[in-house]
Amino acid sequence: MPKRLLPMISAAMLAAAGLSGPALADPPATNPPAQASDHGFSPEDRAAFLDARVAALKAGLKLTAAQEKAWPAFETALREVWKARTDRAAEFREKWKEIREHHNVVDGLRLRAQGLTSRGAELSKLADAAKPLFDSLDDAQKHRLGVLLFHVLMKPHGHEHWWSHADH
Repeated sequence: MPKRLLPMISAAMLAAAGLSGPALADPPATNPPAQASDHGFSPEDRAAFLDARVAALKAGLKLTAAQEKAWPAFETALREVWKARTDRAAEFREKWKEIREHHNVVDGLRLRAQGLTSRGAELSKLADAAKPLFDSLDDAQKHRLGVLLFHVLMKPHGHEHWWSHADH
């Protein structure tokens, strides 16, 4: 029995290697980025969903009157980050089409690097705006802020985490 099993396993491994070869041939930077469908949502729909997420974040924090004073700056920064990410994603999709057509790996890497640099700057601004609010929160509110903010900062058009590499 073992003598018959070895050739079968070898054949299966060779077949699997042959099937995976074309998928591995393209370097990662030339593969199109994962794009979540917009599920038919209009810009107005997405704005309404952001409003709901921001309202849920604020409601979940149960801010005191003193803490409310730090909220507007934080909310403004949060909305600016969201808008910048949405705009950058649209720009990325357009530029990616051209890069993909010309098979230019270097331009693809540069485009991703620009996106990451922009994201870093946006998150720094958000952190600066969040600090006064965060400093005024009690421990339970700080915990809720982390959990709720994670859901607000999820990728605008999908279910990807805000810190992941594939964001544009």
